[in-house]
Amino acid sequence: MGVDFEVMTRELGLGTLPDGDRVPPETVRRMACTAGIIPITLNATGQPLDIGRQTRVVPGAIRRALLIRDRGCAFPGCDRDARWADAHHIKHWSHGGPTALENLVLLCSYHHGEIHRPNGWAVFMEADSHPSFIPPTYIDPRQRPQRNNYHRRE
Repeated sequence: MGVDFEVMTRELGLGTLPDGDRVPPETVRRMACTAGIIPITLNATGQPLDIGRQTRVVPGAIRRALLIRDRGCAFPGCDRDARWADAHHIKHWSHGGPTALENLVLLCSYHHGEIHRPNGWAVFMEADSHPSFIPPTYIDPRQRPQRNNYHRRE
């Protein structure tokens, strides 16, 4: 079935089925949803940077971009390099978070566990597209954001 994405999102135009029949945009969107079709953001060389919600698994191109950005475990003070770190969804995939660079952070297994503890650390993405962490109140009552600068030193 063919329909231009811009047309589909504007709710104008018709989709074309393989047999040539034309269907309204509502039908195209419903069929795309049922089929699991999602938009993918690609970089200039065609490598995916954002694959939406279709999969929780981080594909190679996004992992490489994550390695370049974080360079290792991004948790404040951690010196574990990228070989020891896993991609963590900041907004959990099970709660609607996309598998996209701006929703991922590298964490070693120990700090990955810290992020998942109730009333523990929280992570968010700053305006400069780098992760910061908010400690629990028992560590810092003012909960000032912290960053890991270990991997950024010259």
